[in-house]
Amino acid sequence: MAERKERRKVDKVRMAAMKAELNAAQLDTLRDLEGFGWELKFIRHKPFQPPIPVVYDNERMRYAVLNEDGSLDENPGFEIRP
Repeated sequence: MAERKERRKVDKVRMAAMKAELNAAQLDTLRDLEGFGWELKFIRHKPFQPPIPVVYDNERMRYAVLNEDGSLDENPGFEIRP
């Protein structure tokens, strides 16, 4: 039981760190998407480019990208592997 609590704490810290990389528009969109079951999965870091937040819709089992302007891009032009 203690291990599960510890893992949840680590997950919360990891999620907070990822959300800290998002701008205000991305955070607003993420909050809206979370209400529909989407979640922030990871942030792609490419050299000399802004971070690319990747979100996941568990119901439809699909990935998308949150653009810098807060828009959702379901066809980002690169493969997102689970």
